Amino acid sequence: MATKELVEAQYQRPDSKMATTKITLTPRESQLRDLLLDVAHFIDESKEIKEKIELRWAGGWVRDKLLDIPSHDIDTAINSMTGYNFSTKMQDYLKNEENMKKHSLEVKDLGGLHKILANPEKSKHLETATTRILGFDVDFVNLRKETYTADSRNPQVEFGTAEEDALRRDATINALFYNLHSDQVEDFSTGLEDLDTRRIRTPLEPRTTFMDDPLRVLRLVRFASRLSFSIDPESEKYMSDPDVLDALKLKISRERVGVELEKMLKGNNPRSALQLIDRLCLYSTIFTDPTIHLSPSPSTENWSVVYDCLEELKSNETPKSVYQSLVRSDDAKYLSWILAALTPWSTVPELVPVKKGKLPLPLGAMVAREGIKADNKTINVVTGAFRNLEQITKLKDDIGRKESYVNERDTVGMSIRRWDTQGGHWRLQALYALLVEALKRNDPKGNQPSNPPRSILTLYPAYEQLFGEWQGFIDHLESMDIMDAAAEKSIIDGTSLSKALGGIKPGVWMKPALDVVMEWQLRNPGIKDPAGAIEEVKKRSEELKIPKK
Repeated sequence: MATKELVEAQYQRPDSKMATTKITLTPRESQLRDLLLDVAHFIDESKEIKEKIELRWAGGWVRDKLLDIPSHDIDTAINSMTGYNFSTKMQDYLKNEENMKKHSLEVKDLGGLHKILANPEKSKHLETATTRILGFDVDFVNLRKETYTADSRNPQVEFGTAEEDALRRDATINALFYNLHSDQVEDFSTGLEDLDTRRIRTPLEPRTTFMDDPLRVLRLVRFASRLSFSIDPESEKYMSDPDVLDALKLKISRERVGVELEKMLKGNNPRSALQLIDRLCLYSTIFTDPTIHLSPSPSTENWSVVYDCLEELKSNETPKSVYQSLVRSDDAKYLSWILAALTPWSTVPELVPVKKGKLPLPLGAMVAREGIKADNKTINVVTGAFRNLEQITKLKDDIGRKESYVNERDTVGMSIRRWDTQGGHWRLQALYALLVEALKRNDPKGNQPSNPPRSILTLYPAYEQLFGEWQGFIDHLESMDIMDAAAEKSIIDGTSLSKALGGIKPGVWMKPALDVVMEWQLRNPGIKDPAGAIEEVKKRSEELKIPKK
């Protein structure tokens, strides 16, 4: 929520171009402000440049400050010199011990200075200098204006005014400045008003804004979901414009798409981000494999079932809940939303391998690799989830049917170990199986009331039975003390096993023999002496094709 000062402020608009308001700095922020103002004065006194230095804190820090959201990242915009040149002058200023004492600075309060070169593919259109001061991560960059061409999101960049810098930004709430000299927030668009009304909109005409840089479509989704703001209808209309979506496919690298998606799904409201992607018809633009000509596209008609399901699981989190059992780290939380995002691809038939041999990646994993440029760990988890879907679901069903084999600790444990080997995070693979089953069982089309209830269990009654089945799956595995079978360490290694068998040279027989050891170990939990396991291997030596001495 916006601060009391913002809500009650009578925005002063001295002319038609700028409104202002006040904020209150913390002692540490005031200390940083005083330091930077003195550096500006130091530069002015040197007469090295004609124009007096003006400093502003820009964008995200100002927005978060007005919303009472703690932030330690401060972008400092400079009117008449580059960020790196300003930073080097600041270093010169701080070489004087009297200046350090004046601002109560110690060496530990100052970090090293780093130059970040322009890198348009990382949304760095201008060289930036970054350092750490008084616990803040401070970036320095000059005010700028940008001119775009029709075929690129990488603009021509040059020095600009504060207003030009504000109007080039993606959203009005990110276009605010705090002027260090006047101690006022400056608004050259409608940022203050939009913060007050919790609205996301573009500073300039939205179609032009998005066509210039289509990545702004995803950034607006990210900020709307993170802040729980609504998107202005006029801006939203053009976020689904076919020309804008085509530009998003053609002008934006898949790495940048992946970075924005990762920030959304690691944010505080990933469900809202997926809901916006769904409502704005962005799915096929984001979750696609651009390397496949005429790539198939899954239906997202019922996708809401999936992300609503995951949110319901998360909101009902208890120490022994399905969610707590399957999602056990912050990293796993992010991966769970990736799997929810890719679940519609479970409905698309997989590609048939042209030749025998190595299996092709599942389509969902190809989308993760090529469409959002996920890291290898994520791709492996997605691959395992897609490949092991049927087996995991079958085990869950067989537990419900009380099939005899589900009580065999070695059989079930080895399945868990196999799933984990094929991608890791077998628990997340089980979560994915649950989400796919939710998608198959529920069809919200035509069944949603105009004012849906808060609990998804009321909206989709089949969830209650589904959650109960998967809770039974987890309870059964926990009763067998086998949930952590994938982490079980063998009581004997290959070298020791070879010696125990009389010094037989290791070969292709070793892996299946060690699997026999693990099966014995799972049947005999708690026994640390490997003698029984070795004897089991000897009994099955012919089956394992262990050569004779």
